[in-house]
Amino acid sequence: MDFKGKIILAPMAGVTDAPFRKIARRYGADYCVSEMISSAAVHFKDKKTALLAKTEKSDTPIGIQIFGHDPEIMGECAYLVSRNEYEHCISDTPPDIIDINMGCPVKKIVSSGDGSALMKSPDLCGKIISECVEKSAVPVTVKIRAGWDKDSVNCVEIAKIAEDAGASAVCVHARTREQLYEPSANWSYIKAVKDAVKIPVIGNGDIFCAEDAVNMMEYTCCDSIMVARGALGNPFIFDEIKCRLQAKPYTPPDISERIEVAKEHISMLVSEKGEKIGICEARKHVSWYIKGIPSAAMARRSVNFASTLDEMFDILDGLLNK
Repeated sequence: MDFKGKIILAPMAGVTDAPFRKIARRYGADYCVSEMISSAAVHFKDKKTALLAKTEKSDTPIGIQIFGHDPEIMGECAYLVSRNEYEHCISDTPPDIIDINMGCPVKKIVSSGDGSALMKSPDLCGKIISECVEKSAVPVTVKIRAGWDKDSVNCVEIAKIAEDAGASAVCVHARTREQLYEPSANWSYIKAVKDAVKIPVIGNGDIFCAEDAVNMMEYTCCDSIMVARGALGNPFIFDEIKCRLQAKPYTPPDISERIEVAKEHISMLVSEKGEKIGICEARKHVSWYIKGIPSAAMARRSVNFASTLDEMFDILDGLLNK
């Protein structure tokens, strides 16, 4: 895959499922990455994992992100997922990329030695990447952070290891694990990695508008940018960035369009997962979509108690009449 100039939807647990990706693509996302899936869950044939890894022909190019700390099990996962040969598979088409998660900062992930905890063991990182590259039927990329904490910033070292192990690209989130998502991302980490390796480098961290995207690309010279929290309730950001990069005028969505996209998103969630689960998952998305709209605070309270699609639609339609 050619990463040059791509605007990518980042993997986000509980967020970047098929409905979210479909909407992001409509508004200009060039490439999307799935919610992360557990290599151990694939190994033990967990049925729920199949839904997280579900892809279809219209959902390409797509990367499936995997996590774990055992090189053999990670390699097995890369082999099976890249070929759609894992248990309970419901995907129409294999992924274009296998992405290795070495950046997740969440406590329950790092406490098991996964995610960004791997960056404390560079040799293990190399073994995992090598195993996945050897076993995967598609290119392998790696997502990392700047390091574990301010005293162990080693993103350049890990990026070089990834390159030597055969990774096709590396994505750098410009914070340490210790920082989580505050304070502001330090893009100099991305720049340092870009200066150190020849494989494509994807920049990630604090892209909330087109200006952020342009500034990151100009400062770091990264090949692509990855948008995460900036896309929450705002899939329109991909169109905004594309217009800016192509020197085209951009018209932000009005309240009506935001409401209509939110309703479509909810409908897809319900269709995909059933009304009970779909509505529960939709609550956070709706809260993001309506942020800043008059009477949104009151609507959010109602959203948290909604249990049917009709109730959600009534709440959203009510915002159009304020």
